[in-house]
Amino acid sequence: MTLIATLLGLLFPACGQSGTAGVAPAPAGYLAHLERPSSPNSALAAPAGFTPGPDLVLAPYPIPAAALAADLRAVALAAPRVYQLSASADGLEMQFVARSAVANFPDLIVARISSLGEGESSLVLYSHSLYGHSDFGVNRRRLREWLAALDQRLPPAPTRPKGQ
Repeated sequence: MTLIATLLGLLFPACGQSGTAGVAPAPAGYLAHLERPSSPNSALAAPAGFTPGPDLVLAPYPIPAAALAADLRAVALAAPRVYQLSASADGLEMQFVARSAVANFPDLIVARISSLGEGESSLVLYSHSLYGHSDFGVNRRRLREWLAALDQRLPPAPTRPKGQ
């Protein structure tokens, strides 16, 4: 931990911690009752029609919910300074803490995956800063990066034979 993070920990307790320490998980059902802050320090990726309206609209994923959950977990934990905070018993709801490089500021990322039936699933992903008014676009960038990495893990789309 940097000296800056240690000093900031005097004002912002979670900055003086490492990993998930000092960060409380969001309550169960958090995304079902999500209220976005008026400050520009969060980002939401979700299917069309989700309330509140998402910043990034996600199409259904062509894989089962359990596979999407495993891929998302792998993507999240491959990112620098990201730690898993919690997961539901079925593994379809997860929470992660991402810490900034210099000041160790924590952001909370909450994910919920739902089965849509026959090998298809949906994802809601919400990232927000625990401290500060603005995040300078960090949360939205994080979601874009995670979603791009997730797309890279998807199986290739089936191709139709020529002439059909």
